[in-house]
Amino acid sequence: MAALFTKIINGEIPCHKIAESDEFLAFLDISPLREGHTLVIPKKEVDYIFDLDDDLLGRLHVFAKGVAKQIENVVPCERIGVAVIGLEVPHAHVHLVPIDGVGDINFEREKLKPSQEELAEIAEKIRKG
Repeated sequence: MAALFTKIINGEIPCHKIAESDEFLAFLDISPLREGHTLVIPKKEVDYIFDLDDDLLGRLHVFAKGVAKQIENVVPCERIGVAVIGLEVPHAHVHLVPIDGVGDINFEREKLKPSQEELAEIAEKIRKG
């Protein structure tokens, strides 16, 4: 059975897409820590990020770097924090979170609850950013 993110890749579940290539997809987290919190995933379904082959892992991070620059252009922050937790969804993914301090990337914090309209608006701004 396909994992949640594979269903997003296949268009079975909608997302607020930020960027896409043949190998990767970036979309807004629907329960973000901060506005602009984005997930970057390989389209190849692999559970654990360190099970990705070295070349794919490297390209994932280069793709994420470009997405981080797009977020920085739109969301006021000190920088983009990067986290790989790997327990929430059995599909390798990288969190890109706009941060002003370490506490902004604490996954035990209460998450924001943006509306679909708010997510669509920030996704559009980041895509254009």
